[in-house]
Amino acid sequence: MDPGLFDDLVARGLVADTTDRVALRARLGSGPIALYCGFDPTADSLHVGNLIGLVTLRRFQLAGHRPIALAGGATGMIGDPSGRSEERNLLDDERLARNLEGIVPQLRQFLDFETGPAQARLVDNRSWTVAMSAIDFLRDVGKFVTVNQMLGKESVRARIAGTAGISYTEFSYMLLQANDFAELYALEGCELQVGGSDQWGNISLGVELVRKRHGAAVHGLTWPLLTRADGTKYGKSSSGEQLWLGAHRLSPYRFYQGWMHVEDADVRRLLLQLTLLPVAEVDDVVEAHLADPGRRIGQRRVAGEVTALVHGATVASTAAAASEVLFGGDVAQVDPETLSMLAGEVPTAVVDRAALDRGVDPVVLFVEAGAAASKGEARRLLDQRGWSVNGRRLEPGDALGRSDLLHGRWILVRRGRSAYTLLEAR
Repeated sequence: MDPGLFDDLVARGLVADTTDRVALRARLGSGPIALYCGFDPTADSLHVGNLIGLVTLRRFQLAGHRPIALAGGATGMIGDPSGRSEERNLLDDERLARNLEGIVPQLRQFLDFETGPAQARLVDNRSWTVAMSAIDFLRDVGKFVTVNQMLGKESVRARIAGTAGISYTEFSYMLLQANDFAELYALEGCELQVGGSDQWGNISLGVELVRKRHGAAVHGLTWPLLTRADGTKYGKSSSGEQLWLGAHRLSPYRFYQGWMHVEDADVRRLLLQLTLLPVAEVDDVVEAHLADPGRRIGQRRVAGEVTALVHGATVASTAAAASEVLFGGDVAQVDPETLSMLAGEVPTAVVDRAALDRGVDPVVLFVEAGAAASKGEARRLLDQRGWSVNGRRLEPGDALGRSDLLHGRWILVRRGRSAYTLLEAR
């Protein structure tokens, strides 16, 4: 066991509220604990808002504790009102099944579900919720919770005060989540629920339900929501792109780029909360970054570490190499995997391999590839030395041939400073 886990969470700024800080710290230091975090399948991919939960479960597992990832197949059909000003659209069984199919591999990317005493568990709250009758729900859950308690929760008060109000369906969400904790305590011996600070009302209600129904003292812990230095929530990149974890929603390259543009003031917090780097190493990275911010050491480390956690180290390395290419790196040293990744990020066109054997006028080729609107435009840019091929500036009179192919397949054309087209020989 890692007796310093709780202190490490505090040092990373990952402790906002706890049911009993002293008791939880002691319990974590006394032996393995089962804990859970819920992920409602409201889309077919998790997103940046789920990252702290995923990385935190991983921290607990590495420290010898047993994480439970709860897929909210039941609660996802209703929707959590926390942090929302209006009702969610209800999801049907088919959509939920597709969404669950999408997020399970993302959970497996972070947690070991296969081996060891700290083997993670994946559960779906539908397994105990769908069999519960209305009478069961009122008797086994509703009986132990007062309406006063529910009305006192911030998420409920905010909705009641708003013009949209809150339906009984969403009002009941916190009871279903509380019941999840009670069920997991009975089935898995789960003693701790973790989540973002917007979940505190739901988590504390679950702690109370376990105490009243099972006579057990369990724990809750929340972390602050992931925000920028200016207080705005992380959810999208600086360009406004939603930061999905699924490659089918957002390519690993664009995911990597989303982190390359974070502000200097956010680097330390992101390294502490979204990576597994030791705190001392984070401080070293930040010190090096602040000594020369122009090198973007901090942003590169954030992008590399987070992308590696989400997509794997190999993909992260390829995304970093692709980024270097598009921002002035040595194209000649690029491997085929990086060029294949670039093919999904910049305009591409096919060039006839046989024509390259004979030599091709770049002016004609660039127009055919869509890199220039006309031969006149392409020729003017060539006269101005405005075209580069594989990092080499083209001169008037140059022709392109088979020797210009990278790995026998690709030619990377740059117009001006940053407009790229990737040509593929076939």
